[in-house]
Amino acid sequence: MQIGFIGLGIMGRPMALHLKNAGHDLLVPERASLPAEIRDAAKVLPDAASVAAAAEVIILMLPDTPDVEAVLFGECGVAEGLKSGKLVIDMSSISPTATKDFAARVNKLGCDYLDAPVSGGEVGAKGASLTIMVGGPQAAFDRATPLFQAMGKNITLVGEGNGAGQTCKVANQIVVALTIEAVGEALVFASKAGADPAKVRQALMGGLATSRILELHGERMIKRTFAPGFRIALHQKDLNLALQSAKELGVALPNTASTQALFSAVVANGGGQLDHSGLVQALELLAAHKVAEG
Repeated sequence: MQIGFIGLGIMGRPMALHLKNAGHDLLVPERASLPAEIRDAAKVLPDAASVAAAAEVIILMLPDTPDVEAVLFGECGVAEGLKSGKLVIDMSSISPTATKDFAARVNKLGCDYLDAPVSGGEVGAKGASLTIMVGGPQAAFDRATPLFQAMGKNITLVGEGNGAGQTCKVANQIVVALTIEAVGEALVFASKAGADPAKVRQALMGGLATSRILELHGERMIKRTFAPGFRIALHQKDLNLALQSAKELGVALPNTASTQALFSAVVANGGGQLDHSGLVQALELLAAHKVAEG
């Protein structure tokens, strides 16, 4: 299959290479920043419109809502190259409301649209083990399933209405952020009380408090390994989507708001590029104590 892939960052790059390794032809737009491994694996075309014109399926993996809108509908964007029968898959994490609008505009061109955000971070992207949450028509989902299977393991059609995948991803990011915050609080508390945080984490891993976040991010907090991973600035963006959507729905998300404030404190102190486990630094500032100090 001819696959256009736009957005070759920390996660998009391995995702695209998995598609190539699965036997698909990879088409990408020219960028000065394209690494040699992508240039070797893909056919490089002048712009997004050229990629869309040549591809059967166009996949986007971009940072935020305005980026997706620009790539889809800006000058030399995907929409300019679309013809009836093509499939657009947005695997970015963006606004559910904007997604519905983008899908409607693509549908008017005779093309299908799936919103298919992912969870699993760089590790999941490299290991082809991403969780993929999909919104859109069943027939389009069935068409895309072999592509999803090349990039992920837990693949769910959340709903046949566009925006369902993005709504699920927002819910995922709420759970992840609040769990990171809870693990950070627990380890700061235990460490300042004089307990060895590594031993506390080891003990908690055997009980009801266990989680992948305690396992992975708890270790990061203790070892001070905050290289991303998934950057705080991106998780902050996702919680903004949660709070904006909650406002539209008339739903209160008090703990999401407080966790967002902690992310904002880390960003304000220059930590926006840290892994999201670096949220613990805001808690450490409030406690005047670092977890690793024991």
